Amino acid sequence: MKTILIDPYPREMKLIFTKEKLNLLKKNFELINVPKSNKHKFYKQFISKADFIIGQPDLPTDLIQKASKLKAIFNVESNFMVNMDYDYCFKNNIYVLSTAPVFAQTVAEIALGFTISLKRDIHTSHLDFINGNEKYGLEGNLNCSLLQNNKIGFIGFGDLGKNLKPLLHPFSSDFLVFDPWLPEKLLKDQGCKPASLKKIFKECDVIYVLASITTKNKNMIDKKLLNSMKENSCLLLLSRASVVDFNDLNDVLKKGKIKVATDVFPDEPVKKTDIIRKQKNILLSAHRAGALDSVFFEMGEIVYGDLQLISKGLPPRLCRRAELETVKRLRSKPIEVN
Repeated sequence: MKTILIDPYPREMKLIFTKEKLNLLKKNFELINVPKSNKHKFYKQFISKADFIIGQPDLPTDLIQKASKLKAIFNVESNFMVNMDYDYCFKNNIYVLSTAPVFAQTVAEIALGFTISLKRDIHTSHLDFINGNEKYGLEGNLNCSLLQNNKIGFIGFGDLGKNLKPLLHPFSSDFLVFDPWLPEKLLKDQGCKPASLKKIFKECDVIYVLASITTKNKNMIDKKLLNSMKENSCLLLLSRASVVDFNDLNDVLKKGKIKVATDVFPDEPVKKTDIIRKQKNILLSAHRAGALDSVFFEMGEIVYGDLQLISKGLPPRLCRRAELETVKRLRSKPIEVN
């Protein structure tokens, strides 16, 4: 029977696996729970027994070299981090896998909801009504516009972008993409036009920030780009907050020129005194775009599916594989709240 070290923190197994799937895991694999303290000591003692790890522990060279049986690490935090010897994993045919694909559809759907609310001021008109300040008819739509025939920009075009674009097809066929990790042909085959950041921010009516944070793009979206946006255009942040300079974003928001929705922030939970809470023209969401029970259980489905494949000597097909050429460039901040 193959052995799995269970170390999913900050997730919990009951969040990821249904009772039925967890029972199947227990039936078909030996599960060893990793303690919350003295992890390094634990791994020194037990990693040699592991065929699989469910979790994203720190695995420096001295530990990973003891993993003589290890076939795969399932990162259920879903963001690859710089916390293990990836070179060793690749050289020794250890898959490093992420459950990130499960979030694409749920985040895409809420992105569409945010977009329509920004375009038509749904969230602000609701608050106006609650506060007795509602405006009827045309007066309540002075800063509103249709999503129909908008020019739409994507900053990053991975799983999320590919799931969001079809939801926008009823409204537009004009899509611009900035993604330096993808070839132009792939973008064109997806019905998109490759474009520079400058062009997207200057010309698009709606811009989605969907990029991972890397060694190259921290604070890439700054005051210069934000100030170049069109009047009443919309910016939606749905991936990594650090791609945007939030100090610059706050300065630009004060001008009231653009509308913003964000599900992510540089520091979470957001401080009660943070200026972002008092800004106008912004729709705030507490990093909840991907968090649904059904989505977390889908994590368990794809982990179990790939466990079965790898156990048969076949390659994984459901989780996302780390790629040696890019994984060490990623700089995702670990989540603290599920």
